Amino acid sequence: MPSRDASVGVFDSGHGGISVLRELIHRMPNEDFLYFGDSANAPYGTRETADVRRLTFAAARRLLDRGCKALVVACNTATSAAIDDLRAAYPALPVVGIEPALKPAVLAHDHVLVLATEMTLREEKFRRLLASYGGRAQIYQTPAPGIVEAVEAGDVDGPRLSAYLDRLLAPYRQVPIDAVVLGCTHFPFVREAILRSLGHPAALYDGGPGTARETCRRLEAAGLRSGRPGPGRVELTNSRPEAVAVSERLLHL
Repeated sequence: MPSRDASVGVFDSGHGGISVLRELIHRMPNEDFLYFGDSANAPYGTRETADVRRLTFAAARRLLDRGCKALVVACNTATSAAIDDLRAAYPALPVVGIEPALKPAVLAHDHVLVLATEMTLREEKFRRLLASYGGRAQIYQTPAPGIVEAVEAGDVDGPRLSAYLDRLLAPYRQVPIDAVVLGCTHFPFVREAILRSLGHPAALYDGGPGTARETCRRLEAAGLRSGRPGPGRVELTNSRPEAVAVSERLLHL
């Protein structure tokens, strides 16, 4: 049985999971968190499923070797490729993934744009979501790998990113898009830039808050919530050690 005072392990293919880490800290400020970003192998969204699964298991072992009491896969691509296998491999461990927040978007809006990685859009997990809720709204799907690349470089509002988003979203400026699903954990960092390039107001949805709520619920159900009264520690690590500075900056945006 893991210790209640052990860290919650949080993993992403790079810096994107920092957006989820921020939600986790907000909901559970007294927990310790150990974050690992695999920027050396980013982006995951253009890789083959088997490759993403291998990298995800390697990241999980890295965090669990440090004694983490739970694992949060703060990466839509890794969740799509490996979450079921991770849960089967570690049945006694709370393992929480993330998925595009499609359900709340389609229940409240008529024209929904989903921005995600190529793998997230093609994997079964998203296809099941689409089959369940696709009839409730007009849904448009667009892969946006350039956003991942920009955030990995620390660019959340620069001219190159703006030019990329202008090209990406040009087809939707005359479409009555009233909601955008941010289907990759890198994307919440560029919320304002996305809305600016879209050219009209739209509600934005991402899976970070729901993932934080589910992680809290799973820890409480397992009796693993920290009992310490003060704030916990946050340790950021990366497969490219020099990239930790970018994660630090994104964490405090």
